[in-house]
Amino acid sequence: MKYLGTFEELQAIVERLQILGTWEEIGSDQKQFKCNSGGILNWWNNKKGSLNFQGQPEVKNRLKEALTKQLEANGGITAVKPKQNNKVFVVYGHDKTARDQLESMLRRWKLEPLILDQLPSNGKTIIEKLEEYTGDVGFAVVLATPDDEGHRKDNTDEKSYRARQNVVLELGMMLKQLGRARVAVLLKETKKMEWPSDIAGLIYIPFKEDLQKEAGQRLAKEMAEQGYNIALKHL
Repeated sequence: MKYLGTFEELQAIVERLQILGTWEEIGSDQKQFKCNSGGILNWWNNKKGSLNFQGQPEVKNRLKEALTKQLEANGGITAVKPKQNNKVFVVYGHDKTARDQLESMLRRWKLEPLILDQLPSNGKTIIEKLEEYTGDVGFAVVLATPDDEGHRKDNTDEKSYRARQNVVLELGMMLKQLGRARVAVLLKETKKMEWPSDIAGLIYIPFKEDLQKEAGQRLAKEMAEQGYNIALKHL
């Protein structure tokens, strides 16, 4: 589990959950919490930050579930905001007009959009590229545009538009890496357009044609709440 908080913040979360046990220092970069119930929580102070759980499956799962819920309540698995910079990850499908509008808007805001197919692969898979570059950004914008059509098997009357499968996959990875508060979905509204996820609390910002006029102000507000410095003159 990815965790970018400090050890002291993790201790406070465990205490808030009223989990009884003791902390031990395993090494200079690792600390371990042993629950009285038998579960074990390991914390590593490495570059990306990480947690894992040990013990009997039922005990381990209870500990993991309790801690995960608390971290999600803070806006995602990442319990503390990543180091802020001006980089923003952009995920998009086949609508290059919407992508160009978004990229142009972000650059006017003095931000640096990172677009997957414009980044060097260096022999990495798509998932490896995402994992590498999302470690260096604090926000992601996902363009969900009506690029595909689909329906349940044998229910052609339910046919609707939907985002590309790669967009949905990358949306899920962004949520895991950054947390819900740091991912915004710009949803291009059209008749019978499916929403790509039913995750509670996910930020959806609708638009139809002019992305900046219809979605720009709200997106800027969401990003500003996460520490991005966007001057009003650029809106």
